[in-house]
Amino acid sequence: MDGFIERERGSNALKFIQLRDFSAIIQCVIEKEIVGEEKFKTADKIQVEYSLRIFGEVREEPRSPVGYEIHVKDFEVVGESNEFPIGKDFSEEYLLDVRHLWLRSRKMTAIMKVRSTVFGAIHDYFRKNGFYEHQSPIFMSSQCEGGSTLFKVNYFGHPLFLAQTWQLHAEAMIFALENIYTIAPSFRAEKSKTSKHLTGYWHAEMEITWADFGDVIDVGEGLIKHVVKTVLEENKAELETLKRDVEKLKPIIDKPFKRMTYNEALKILKEKCKMELEWGKDLRTLEEEALTKLYDVPIIVTHYPKIVKAFYMREDEKNPDVVLGCDFLAPEGHGEIIGGSQREHDIKKIIKRLEEQGEDIKDYEFYLDTRKYGSVPHGGFGLGVERLVKWICNLDNIKDAIAFPRTMLRYGP
Repeated sequence: MDGFIERERGSNALKFIQLRDFSAIIQCVIEKEIVGEEKFKTADKIQVEYSLRIFGEVREEPRSPVGYEIHVKDFEVVGESNEFPIGKDFSEEYLLDVRHLWLRSRKMTAIMKVRSTVFGAIHDYFRKNGFYEHQSPIFMSSQCEGGSTLFKVNYFGHPLFLAQTWQLHAEAMIFALENIYTIAPSFRAEKSKTSKHLTGYWHAEMEITWADFGDVIDVGEGLIKHVVKTVLEENKAELETLKRDVEKLKPIIDKPFKRMTYNEALKILKEKCKMELEWGKDLRTLEEEALTKLYDVPIIVTHYPKIVKAFYMREDEKNPDVVLGCDFLAPEGHGEIIGGSQREHDIKKIIKRLEEQGEDIKDYEFYLDTRKYGSVPHGGFGLGVERLVKWICNLDNIKDAIAFPRTMLRYGP
């Protein structure tokens, strides 16, 4: 067996090491009488994170967490590790500074395994439901979600931006492939230091054609149910390592999500949470957390005021002050994980809203063409994969939901 030393202890004649690989940790017993004097001297010098190749006999051991241990007949030191810099009681900031080493911890290994399952489940859901995978450019000439969160780059003398979302280009592709999805990096220059924001994150996005607002919501609910179900089936050991109460995830599969309008959300916040929010203000983290603690399934808040949402969201025909947009809020205070909408099909309304935002219409000519030539009802959403992982694993901070987080204050390692 090949692996890394998690812990080690012993005496003058016996050495016990906890050997770790990607799958588990197993105890290995090294006896001086079996490996010999010289080899045992080497064993006595090994430290945490030495990499070893072990040769021995696997025996049943009821006291072992995995039910077995290895009695070593011989071993080979593959890589030394002298004074590994992570022990006990280090600060979160220090562990971020040495993230390249902290990834080896049982906690981070468990999270990364869940993350891998989440990515696979997203692909699985969309492909099984007739979606084609499509990628949009990372370098963009126009904004989508707001100029204040754009990362500018010098593209051979031309000012461009890192993509906030794939959406504008995706809306051009739907007229060829119809139902499409992606999982791609997105970048937002948000000057936020909260536990829920990253400047670079992975975005699962989809667009569907010949669809209305209800169809968009149904796909989002179906996707989350499928991902949670898959994680519960495939990551029992990892969730146990993370001390995640899986009973709090089971209602996600069995029960319909709670749906309410923005107006209804304001009423519930006032009556049940003693929180008053002025109409027209977006829900903040504080309000989202309060709402999600009232229910054991995600909340889908719909019909937000138009003034707080993006220019491409369709106006409600019954009330033009609100849009057919929605946010999915995860339970237990984890907040928004999906934002979506039916897309505005009226080119005049799109142009008016762009002008109100001070945008140059020429930058959006390709996008406006999608409304000129055979447009159809369509919609879509974006899901923050790290936010989904944070909720499923019940993490305190989104920085633990990605291997190497990037935030306003952290750009290394």
